[in-house]
Amino acid sequence: MAIALLSVLLGQVLPLVGSSVLALAIGLGLNLVLKSNQESLAPGLQFSSKTILRLAIILLGSSLSVTEIYEVGRYSVIVMMFTLTAAFGFGYLFGHLLKVNWKMSTLISAGTGICGGSAIMAISPTIDAEASDVTYSIAATFIFDVLMIILFPIAGRWLGLSDLAYGLWTGTAVNDTSSVVAAGYAYSEAAGDFATIVKLTRTLSIIPIVLLFSVIGVARKGKVENGTGVEFNRWAHLRSVTPWFILWFVVFAGINSLGLIPESLGHIFKITSRFFMTMALAAIGLSTDMDKLTQAGWAPMFLGFIVSAIVVVVSLAVQFGLGQI
Repeated sequence: MAIALLSVLLGQVLPLVGSSVLALAIGLGLNLVLKSNQESLAPGLQFSSKTILRLAIILLGSSLSVTEIYEVGRYSVIVMMFTLTAAFGFGYLFGHLLKVNWKMSTLISAGTGICGGSAIMAISPTIDAEASDVTYSIAATFIFDVLMIILFPIAGRWLGLSDLAYGLWTGTAVNDTSSVVAAGYAYSEAAGDFATIVKLTRTLSIIPIVLLFSVIGVARKGKVENGTGVEFNRWAHLRSVTPWFILWFVVFAGINSLGLIPESLGHIFKITSRFFMTMALAAIGLSTDMDKLTQAGWAPMFLGFIVSAIVVVVSLAVQFGLGQI
């Protein structure tokens, strides 16, 4: 909580970096100092990186609404289907070629295809990802987000994109919500509004993706356990890893869609969600195995670059095919 508070304050001074990335960085820095005390910190770190994280995802649902999805229209849904398929398809292919472990490549694909850190954090418990996988994946998506904030407005004007086309491109290709907002409004007010709506709609794809990877994670764990001769109950394990928190995420989104969450309360939920997410990232930074992070090398970062570039191109190509450009 102390790291999260400090990160929120620093995030106001450094909005381009943001509190989440700062909390992860501070956690990693303290990790080196408190290495000898990791065992005594373990219960609190696990609570923050698991339970607090789930609460953050649940409260995130209160900022989404079915009405927003309707307003976005059919074009954005079509574009998102292609970008998500490209992110996970090419992420798996190049992850295999670069010999990046499947958990890290999945998280990088999720961060690029859905919504940066939020998607990475939501999927990580369902595939039993290690802290080092989460840390590297968030670092990869953050670096490319910073580049996109700078390059997207320049590229959009060079291509002569309309506010609608640019907003759709930004909302489907830039990762983190804050980065989408920054890149969108740097182009125009209308482009920023449209990009934000597209991004919130894209965030809803967390639901089916998390459920899908819950099943995939169980199948892969079962194969490993059976290979060692250990009896493995797939259904029991599936029940234990099923992301029940995602159902509450849907409930909150549904309640918000009905207009039952007052605007003032919704604002509090959104701020609390962001703060809890920052706490969870601080815990993940403190829990990260630095040796494993070092051993990962350059391949995951290169994978993040490839997947990000592919999503950027696919988003534009689909819009061109639909006659939006």
